Amino acid sequence: MTAYDHSSGYTYGTDAVPTSPLTLEDLRQIEAAAHVQPGDAELLARAEPILAPHAMEMVDTWRGILAQKTYLAAHSAHPDGQPNPEYAQASKPRFAQWIIDMCTRERDQAWLDYQYLIGARHMTAAKNAADGADSTPFVPLRYVLAFIAPTVEVGHRLLAEGFEGAELDAVRDAWTRAVTVAVTVWAYAYRDHPEQF
Repeated sequence: MTAYDHSSGYTYGTDAVPTSPLTLEDLRQIEAAAHVQPGDAELLARAEPILAPHAMEMVDTWRGILAQKTYLAAHSAHPDGQPNPEYAQASKPRFAQWIIDMCTRERDQAWLDYQYLIGARHMTAAKNAADGADSTPFVPLRYVLAFIAPTVEVGHRLLAEGFEGAELDAVRDAWTRAVTVAVTVWAYAYRDHPEQF
């Protein structure tokens, strides 16, 4: 399912997406390390009708968390720290689409390539390029990794609206593993830039 058109910089599956230096074998090993289960894809597909209608709301919640901390909010602002609402508005549909893709996309080469591009869009290789934004040159990797926790938490709260009991536990676990794998792929974009940790 694609909720947003490509005018938002969403280039999944197109020639505009560079090939990830990670291989599909690397991805499978990352998935194994994250303890991804054979039933996770089905669980995530069932989560999509719960999360997709709230995707923009989820992005707003994440950004609300970021806004509470100036050292995090700075990376969506102008370099002088002034708010940059145009950048936030332009990038928001891609974040929302990422939620949907996490639930619906096959973990194939196109998925791997696009996750790597998302990582590059957080650091000097490509940050600000999709939107022509005037902002900081990179988001430190330490904050990207730490933000796995609220990314997972917000999803967990919403999933409780459609699941309960052991089923809720299972779908929450699948969401946690999916986010962990994706952000691990993002992180590889930083491999030659320890100064951006």
